[in-house]
Amino acid sequence: MKIAIITGSNGLVGSEAVKFFHGKGFKIIGIDNDKRSYFFGKNASTSKIGLELKKKLKNFSLLKTDIRNYKSLEKIFKKYKSKVDCIIHTAAQPSHDWAIKEPETDFTINANGTLNLLELVRKYSKKAKFIFVSTNKVYGDKPNKLPLIEKKSRFEISKKSRFSSGINEKMSIDNSTHSLFGVSKVSADLLVQEYGKNIGMSTVSFRLGCITGPVHAGAELHGFLSYLIKANATKKKYKIYGYKGKQVRDNIDSRDLVKAFWEYYKSPKKGEVYNLGGGRKNSCSI
Repeated sequence: MKIAIITGSNGLVGSEAVKFFHGKGFKIIGIDNDKRSYFFGKNASTSKIGLELKKKLKNFSLLKTDIRNYKSLEKIFKKYKSKVDCIIHTAAQPSHDWAIKEPETDFTINANGTLNLLELVRKYSKKAKFIFVSTNKVYGDKPNKLPLIEKKSRFEISKKSRFSSGINEKMSIDNSTHSLFGVSKVSADLLVQEYGKNIGMSTVSFRLGCITGPVHAGAELHGFLSYLIKANATKKKYKIYGYKGKQVRDNIDSRDLVKAFWEYYKSPKKGEVYNLGGGRKNSCSI
């Protein structure tokens, strides 16, 4: 039986990947230490999701391993070696607002943790497909420099811009202000590319915008759509951060995203990058 290692397996994207790849006949090794509750509080904990997955899926096991701990991760890869056919890396510190509180925590999880996984795949499971959940924050504030037109309820990109139909992978990630979170994710994103292009592994970075779904543990600093619905349902005051409430955001369902992972798995490439949720026609979404 093929093995898929999924980090952040209790989270929004990770849990959907667990269910999807389990349904495809994989044995799933989930890695999740519920760091989300540390970032955003007990209400953002995903531990219950992990317990539910263990009850429902016979070929799923959950390990509370910290991806910053190389030796702990190495035990997993040593055990399964070439049987590992796919790694889906969704674990992260996901908020650029939170990152400024503890830059070292943010960087070591997002950058060093990713490096640990890549190096262990290289050492023990080099033929495995490595799927990385990156972010559109790798572009920093570059999208804010596009020719934006302010209208009554939203900002739109001028039709004269080459990005008028949406922001794609051709936008530069250089010479912009990224936020500390953006820097840690850029580092991981580039590492994933280099292990593909330079070392020859099958790697891909999916640069995502807003992801939502049925199990989203939305918090004020991450997962705005889920949090917005919660605030509305509980009559809680919702705070809008900047841009006069006119920023338009695309949202992708986590279940659709995992289907995109599967398409890459079936036809892997080396050091690939895909931009998802980077903007639709006449929208400013980063």
